Amino acid sequence: MCRLLAYLGSPVSLEHLLYKPEHSLIVQSYQPREMTSGVVNADGFGVGWYHSQKDTEPFTYKNTLPIWNDINLPSLSRYVESRCVLAYVRSATPGQALDFANCQPFHYQKFLFIHNGRIENFRQSLHRKIRSALTPDFYEHINGSTDSEHILALLLSQIENNQHRPLELVLRNTLLMLAEMAKRHQVDASANVIFSDGQRLIASRFASSSKPPSLYWLKDDLMFPNSVIIASEPLFAANWTACPENSIISVGEDCDIKIESI
Repeated sequence: MCRLLAYLGSPVSLEHLLYKPEHSLIVQSYQPREMTSGVVNADGFGVGWYHSQKDTEPFTYKNTLPIWNDINLPSLSRYVESRCVLAYVRSATPGQALDFANCQPFHYQKFLFIHNGRIENFRQSLHRKIRSALTPDFYEHINGSTDSEHILALLLSQIENNQHRPLELVLRNTLLMLAEMAKRHQVDASANVIFSDGQRLIASRFASSSKPPSLYWLKDDLMFPNSVIIASEPLFAANWTACPENSIISVGEDCDIKIESI
C-alpha cells in the first residue's frame, strides 16, 4: 500500500510540506504506521503541483528511487511553492514493474491523480474488463501497467461521457462501476483516490468488500493555516479527522469540506 498526501490552500513550499512534519511523507516511506500490507514504501515516489499564479498544466517530479535517496528533491523542494500539491510514496504491488510509467501522480491535461489501494489479481481479473469500458482516447493514453492508471482512465472516460455532472458524482459512479466489476469477478478492489484540477481536491476512501486503507483530513492547523491536508497518515500531532469509510471528500477553492457516502 502506498502513502498519499494532498494539500490545498495558501501557498506553501514543498520543503515545508514534505520534510518539516515529524511524521512527514519522507518518514512514512520507511516507517509507516497504518499500512495494511507491505513494510516500507521504497518503490519510487512522485510530486505534482500547480503554479501559484499562472493558469498552466501541473508540473510533476518523479523517481523510481526511494524518496529518501533522491538527492535533487531537497533542493527542488526549497524552490517550489504552490497552492495545490499531490504527492505519494510507492509500495509496488508484486509483479508490477518499477519504472517511470508506473510512477504517480498521473497527469492528464489539468488533472492530477494519485491512488492508494489495489485491485486483487488485477491482470487476471479486471484488467481486460476495465479496458473494455474505456473511451478510445483514454485507452490509448495508458502508458504503464498499474491498476491505478487504469482506474484513472476509467474515471476520465466517465468524465468525458458525463461532462455536465459534478466531478464528485462522476467519481462516485466510477467507484460503483469498479465495485460491480470486482463483485462479478469475486475479487476485492480498494481505491483511496485523490484527484485535482488545481482549484479543488476530490478524494475517496473506498473498498468494494474489505476495510479501506486509512485516510485523514486536517483543516486550518496552526502549522498550515488557511488550508486543507488529506493524507494516508497524520503528519504531526493535531486534530486530524478520519475520513469515513466508503465516502467522497471534496475540498473547494475556499477550503470548505463536503463529505458524502458512496
